[in-house]
Amino acid sequence: MRIGDAAAAAGATPRALRLYEQRGLLPPPVRTSSGQREYGPGEIARVRVIRELLALGLTIEDLRGCADRLHLLGQDPPPRCGSVEPGSPGSGVVGRRLAALDAEIDRLAHLRESLALHASGALTRRPSGTG
Repeated sequence: MRIGDAAAAAGATPRALRLYEQRGLLPPPVRTSSGQREYGPGEIARVRVIRELLALGLTIEDLRGCADRLHLLGQDPPPRCGSVEPGSPGSGVVGRRLAALDAEIDRLAHLRESLALHASGALTRRPSGTG
């Protein structure tokens, strides 16, 4: 199937498929004699996995580190990823992303608390020139 049909089947765009190929997430597809990309069911499944992982908050750079194993997630049922505890086997990309999300949640919770205190008048303004 050609790139437009493959993209539609995977819920993506042709531009996304070319990007995934450029970044090493998709292997270069077979080309027709006229040079057009041809995709099969395996590539469609892989693009769906990529899109699902991106929707979960992983980045293209995160996925590049495990691109050689992305095809495994297209299996039915997909293999278990193992523990996500730092330092445990399988923690890798998912563990780092979870840690980054936890840090961002902490930052946002602190920001929310500060804004709520400010809005309630609990924070007072300091006169200019005082520290």
